[in-house]
This record gives sequence, structure tokens and C-alpha cells, in this order.
Amino acid sequence: MNGAVRGFRGVHRRRVLDLCAVAAAALLFAAAAVAGRSYADSPGTLRLRWPPLYAYWMPHAGPGTVLAPALAVLLIAYGPRLAATLHWRSLLHAAWAAGMAWSWSLTLVDGWHRGVATRLTTSYEYLQSVGEVEDIGATLRGFTARILMDAPDNWPPHVAGHPPAALLTFVGLDRVGLGGGVWASVFVITAGSSAVAAVLVTVRALVSERAARTCAPYVVLTPAVVWTGVSADGYFTAVNAWALALLALAATRSVRAPAWAAVGSGLLFGLACYLSYGLILTGFLALAVLAAARAVRPVPLVLLGMAPWFVLFTAAGFWWFEGWSTLVERYYQGAARVRPYGYFVWANLAAQTAVAGPAVVASLRRAGAAATASLRARRTRRSGGETDAEREESTRRRAALLLLVAGAVCCVLAADLSGMSKGETERIWLPFTLWLLPATALLPRRGRRWWLAAQAATALTVNHLLITGW
Repeated sequence: MNGAVRGFRGVHRRRVLDLCAVAAAALLFAAAAVAGRSYADSPGTLRLRWPPLYAYWMPHAGPGTVLAPALAVLLIAYGPRLAATLHWRSLLHAAWAAGMAWSWSLTLVDGWHRGVATRLTTSYEYLQSVGEVEDIGATLRGFTARILMDAPDNWPPHVAGHPPAALLTFVGLDRVGLGGGVWASVFVITAGSSAVAAVLVTVRALVSERAARTCAPYVVLTPAVVWTGVSADGYFTAVNAWALALLALAATRSVRAPAWAAVGSGLLFGLACYLSYGLILTGFLALAVLAAARAVRPVPLVLLGMAPWFVLFTAAGFWWFEGWSTLVERYYQGAARVRPYGYFVWANLAAQTAVAGPAVVASLRRAGAAATASLRARRTRRSGGETDAEREESTRRRAALLLLVAGAVCCVLAADLSGMSKGETERIWLPFTLWLLPATALLPRRGRRWWLAAQAATALTVNHLLITGW
């Protein structure tokens, strides 16, 4: 009886701590909003119209106003059950489809024209420069010379801010007859949504199928979809996610041909390096995957897979490190020159509470508690305590999950402290914040529909009250 009472009190205490964590995150967000508005000429200093988010206030509705809540209700009501019972391959396809439907429904809240047809055709976007690329070789040779703002015929911000593979992706779509804003939006939503399946594959390989099934509804119903659709960063996120998934399969030897998985992982990592400079920070996540799998065997093959990208781009005339150093100069020619580091170094994290959602905030609190408990248990074992094989396996799986989440936290913190992420991190950090979602496997089964509802409510509120962008 006393044990049951203590157990009930423990469960109640954890729930209270979860809610306290969410309340603290809400206060952090509110503090960032108030502090942001306290700056003299806040829009000119922060270059944000609704700090800490890159957005502006405009309550609105569209076709997605009906679709998105209806889909959210279905996912909350049936998602956990389907995640637990579907055949594994069917679950992966269903999760991808559900993630894509959730992305489309939220995108359509902004309407077809603003949300889909013209979202990737603004003066900042890649499609502005697609028509200029007639000779790919000449483009690569002269790419770096057009990065700086004072360069003749300088690139638009997004093109200048990324290696050339980002632009060449949309050039390729145009060359095969899929040009224009609509096809670009279809591509990034379709590709970006596949990251859902990549996360599940990774968690299953490193932790357990049960953990992957538990976190599946949360990965689908994430508020981050507000920013992945429609954004090229959703595409970057998916490439990065599948690179990590293949690395996990290779490291755990969970596929028939782990060597090919390792090479495939390297090919995607190499592509990611030429899609976004910031994805070099994925190294923290790659190390976390290898540590969780307790294997380094795939590393040479991964490097082999990455090599062709560096060889081809360098031979064609684009040197990655020169592009990066020039971008740093360009970055501080623009908004970063006036944006205060002292504000964004913590306001960036406040913005991420809206991207990740309350369920992730609570699960990160549980991850921190679990890491502390694991350290204590390790000390106990070292002092002579014994553990049975089943408990040891459970501990290993928990450690693998915590390592994966810790890798994502390291990516976020490194990006935050670098000074190269002053605002607009809702999209820039998507490849990293995605990997905070596996922590939701730590949330209890009881109450999970409430947490899913909180995730959906966050996404719907942001998407209906604000016009987000980048």
C-alpha cells in the first residue's frame, strides 16, 4: 500500500514538474517578446516585427483553417493507436503521409497564393536566380564573387547565404519541367515531410521500435511544420535526417548491406554540406549516433561517400571554405551588423519553444532528469551494485535516446553561441530541433493526447495569428 502511494506521488510530482517546465518556457518566450519591444526602434534594431519570431501580427484564415484542426483531431484521436499497431513499414509510409497532410493543411491557412504559389518566389528566394544559371560551370566559378552585398550583381540573400547546391536544386527542378513557385513548394513539402520517417528509422535502430512508435505521433504533429512548409530549410532538414538515419542503420548493422548504408549516409552528408554551411554542426548529431550505437566502423565509408561532393565542387571552381568565409563577411554587412548578440543569444532559445512545442519542453525536462538518474545509477553499479541483463539493456536504450537528444542540444547551443544565428532561427535550426522530438518517447502514455493537443494548438495559434517568413 505504501509503495502504491509513493508511486502515485512520484507520478503526480513528475506531472507537476512537466507543467512547471512548460510554464517556464512560456515565461521565457514572453520575456523575449517584452524585451524585444523595449528596444528603441525595435524593428530597426532587431530587424524583427514580432520578436522573438521573424513574423508579423496578422490574424488570418484560409482553406487550411478547416483542414488543419480537423486533421489535428484525427491525429490526436487515432495517431497513438495506429502508431502502436500498424506494421512497421506501413507506419513509416503513414507517418510520412500524415506529416505531409499536416504540412499542407497549415500552409493553406495562408491561402494558395501567399502560402504556396508565391512563397518561394520573393526577392529573397532561390527562384529569383534560377533564370540566371545558364552555364552551371560558370556559375560555380563565379559563385563566391557574387556573395558580398557590394559585389556587382550580388546574389539574393538566400542564395548568397548558402552553398550552390541549394540554388542548383531549384535549377534542376526547372530543367526537368518543374519550374515556378508551385512546383518548388510541392517539392520542399514532399521532401521535408519525409524527415518524419527518417527520425522513426533512426530511433528504432538506436533505441527500440517501441520508442519509435511512442514518439511517432509527436514527430508528425510538431509545430515546426509551420516553418518547414513552405521553406527550403524543410528540404535541407530531410537530407540531413536521412543521412543520420542511414548512419544509424550502418552503425547498428540493422540492414542487409550496412556498408552501402554508410556510403549512402556519406553522400547525403556531403550534399548537406553544399546545401547549408550551418549543417556542418550536424557533426554533433553524427557523433551522438555513433556513440549510441557504440560503433565507429562506418566512419571511413561515410567519408568516402562525402568525398565526391567536395572533389566535384572544388574542381568546378567553388571552394567551400572560401564561400563560408565570404558569407561571414556578408552576414555582418546585413542585419547581423545591428542585431544585438546579448538579446538573441537567449531570445533564439525562447523562439524555439514555439517551434518545438510544449510536449518537447516537458520531455526535455524528463530527459534531463533521466540523465541525472542514469549518472547516479552508474555510480551505484561502480560501487558494487549488481544489475540483471534486462535492466542493463533498458539502461542502454535510455542512454542511446539521451545521447541522440543531447546531440541536438549541442547543435542548437553551438549555433546559438556562434553569433551566426541572430534571429530567424525558427527555420535555420530546423535540422537540429527535429532531433529534440525523440525525447517525447519519455512522456507517459497517460496524458499523451493532451500533449498532442498542446502541440497542435501551438501550431494552429501561431499559424493563424502570425505571418511567418524568412
